[in-house]
Amino acid sequence: MEIIIINGSPRHDGNTVRMCRAFAEGAESSGKNISTRMIHLCDLEFKGCRSCFACKLKGGKSYGTCAVKDALSPVLERVKKADALVLASPVYFMDVTGTMRSFLERLLFPLATYEAGYRTIALRRMPVVMIYTMNVPREMAPLAMMDDLERFVGHVFSPPRRLCAYNTYQFNDYSKYIVEVFSEADKRRYRDNIFPQELRAAEEMGREI
Repeated sequence: MEIIIINGSPRHDGNTVRMCRAFAEGAESSGKNISTRMIHLCDLEFKGCRSCFACKLKGGKSYGTCAVKDALSPVLERVKKADALVLASPVYFMDVTGTMRSFLERLLFPLATYEAGYRTIALRRMPVVMIYTMNVPREMAPLAMMDDLERFVGHVFSPPRRLCAYNTYQFNDYSKYIVEVFSEADKRRYRDNIFPQELRAAEEMGREI
């Protein structure tokens, strides 16, 4: 069983990747012959949907598949054949990163057909986990903004499970930046005391999946 983890963060070792690694460790420790593969979108040269509609063309060779050929193409094929999918992104402007959004356009639009009922032609109704990391505390989290995206993911694959890390510690040295709206001391306490709990939640969900 292969679980594909898509990292939509521009960082290779930030809060989002740490949540992904915790999930992967939980999944691989479950004793169920599970392998995980993390793909960093920031390493790939690609763009979002071009609205060419080749994936909807009657009798077209790319029906149900993104026709654009670039660094994302083999990733899309591997994701479609996976047994489970993790989509992880920091929250920028109350949404996933632009890189993650572009990836989802290319993955989801071809699979959500214009056939009756917008029939999905995904190979399987695989389980999906959405991981979000964000700078704000839980009470300020824009999670309602994610509902529509998650409904569409659920239509194509299966209703996703949600994991969040809040109030993230952004800078290695806060003294170098102008940050007046957040308390570095409060964020450090959260990082040291609460973030480990969020990592454990990710690990536990990995075991469950």
